[in-house]
Amino acid sequence: MTLKIISAQEILYSGRVASATLPGSMGEFTVLRNHATLLATLVPGFIRYKTESGEELSCEVGGGIADIDNNVISVCVY
Repeated sequence: MTLKIISAQEILYSGRVASATLPGSMGEFTVLRNHATLLATLVPGFIRYKTESGEELSCEVGGGIADIDNNVISVCVY
């Protein structure tokens, strides 16, 4: 599955992941392979993700929008 985290200034992350946990406005949620299509607003918090090699990383965000479709997680943050 591919995760892309972008802000107006830069690409924060772009790569393959096994899972991603995002701070949704209705609560934190985890995205795994073959997740249903989803569009969600994000609140301030941390995006936590695990790469396919098992490395666990995180990125602090002030909010944003996540689009999940066909094993691609596209996140626009501020």
